[in-house]
Parts: sequence; C-alpha cells; structure tokens
Amino acid sequence: MDIPRDLKYTKTHEWIKRDGTRIRIGITEYAQKELSDVVFVELPKLGQDVLQGRAACVVESVKAASDIYSPLSGKVVAVNKDLELDPALVNKDPYGRGWIFDISLSKQEEINSLLDANQYDTLIHQKA
Repeated sequence: MDIPRDLKYTKTHEWIKRDGTRIRIGITEYAQKELSDVVFVELPKLGQDVLQGRAACVVESVKAASDIYSPLSGKVVAVNKDLELDPALVNKDPYGRGWIFDISLSKQEEINSLLDANQYDTLIHQKA
C-alpha cells in the first residue's frame, strides 16, 4: 500500500500536502480501496469555510456514500473540477490527479494533530 512520506494523514483516511498556508486534500489509497469504484464526488464550494474534523464533501462509490472530513480548518480556495468528469481519478491516482480540494489554512497549530506516514501505516495495519 502506497503511503507517501511527504504527506500528513488523518485517522479518517484523508491526506494533506502543504505548500505554505495552502493545503491540498484528498483521500488515501486505503480509503479509495475500501470505497471501491468512485462514481461521483460532491465537491465543496469555493469560499466555503471548513473546520477540522467536520464533513467538507461527499464521495459516492458503487458501495456507499462517504463524507470526506477536512483535516484542517480553513477556506476552500480550489476544487478539482476534473473529478466532475472523471470521479474514478480518486481510484486511479489518489495522491496526484485524484486530489479533491485545497484550503487556505486558518489554524496553523492543527497540523500537529495529524499523523505522519509511519503513524498512518500503523493505523491501517491495526485494522487489517
């Protein structure tokens, strides 16, 4: 299972990639495998305020609809419009072209609550 070392993770299987105060968010390879084939992504709205640990959008698969929780608090500054035409990008490339949204970080200290790659690896192997 791919767990990039340069990302941070949540216990609910979202990842973040930080670029200053801009944060890119998606779901992990583990999460997309659990969901199976993603058929629809309800993206958050540009300008929407999101709070750490609160639902920000929804991903629907052939199995179920699942909330995607914001790993950090901030304002949505970009969404991946490619997912509207090809939601399966979440399955094909969860850490690249399958990203879901970007936020402008509002609470820097929240980053300390996220998991590093080793901690996330331990988390998913405890579930197995």
